[in-house]
Amino acid sequence: MKKKLNCWEAKKCGREPGGDKVSELGVCPVAEEGRAEGIHDGEKGGRCCWAIAGSLCKGEQQGNYAEKFGDCRSCDFYEMVKKEEMPQFKLGLTILKEIKEKGS
Repeated sequence: MKKKLNCWEAKKCGREPGGDKVSELGVCPVAEEGRAEGIHDGEKGGRCCWAIAGSLCKGEQQGNYAEKFGDCRSCDFYEMVKKEEMPQFKLGLTILKEIKEKGS
């Protein structure tokens, strides 16, 4: 089975732990969100980044799900994951509920 890409691999942002932009911009919260491990077969929040608050996209820190989802919906990575995961694709609110249930 082909490994599924996480957002930092697809976007080549360098903000994953050990990435080449970490010293400059810090580690993205998506790459550290352990409660999202395995969602859509991703590592940490790497395949549900649109649901993780504070992600670093387009060189800027993003807000919470409600604030950023409009931009995420038009993202090529979001569309790729949606296509790969259908019909088991999880909507953002479902992901947020799963993360909340796992606690901090």
